[in-house]
Amino acid sequence: MPLVESRLEVPLDPATAFAVSQTTGEVRLRWDRFIDAQQLLGEAPAKGVQTRTVHRSRVLSMLSEYVSYNPPTNVGMRMIDGPWFFESFAGGWRFVPHPDDPGRSIVTWRYSFRCRPAWLAPLAERIGMRVLQRDIDRRLAGYAEGCSDPVVVAAARRSLGES
Repeated sequence: MPLVESRLEVPLDPATAFAVSQTTGEVRLRWDRFIDAQQLLGEAPAKGVQTRTVHRSRVLSMLSEYVSYNPPTNVGMRMIDGPWFFESFAGGWRFVPHPDDPGRSIVTWRYSFRCRPAWLAPLAERIGMRVLQRDIDRRLAGYAEGCSDPVVVAAARRSLGES
């Protein structure tokens, strides 16, 4: 199964970094370059809760489900329904304290997928790895900018009950 991963450091502790990753609405759109819209299909994020995400192209969309939700360390999802060319798709985001500075975090986003139809999968997956790696790198770079955006950070801290 193809796997793509992107990692970087952000100037926030893991709890705040995690909260930034879970922002919604206009705040989310300030940093998330991958999406055009996202809707949580439940009261709050939790294992088993579904999310509808529309890609920035407005052509592709995915219904996904949280398979794990463990603030402030990690979150995982899997595709329930999505683009015809994905047989399966899953991702996980991890947030750990920087070993030299607990006020900073190392953030790792990892995705795995399998393409269909089977006869096309070997080629589609090689192409998919390049395209998805580029998209994930760009998305994580936007996330890093969000971690330095006062509006985004303030919203994340409010979600944690901080002022």
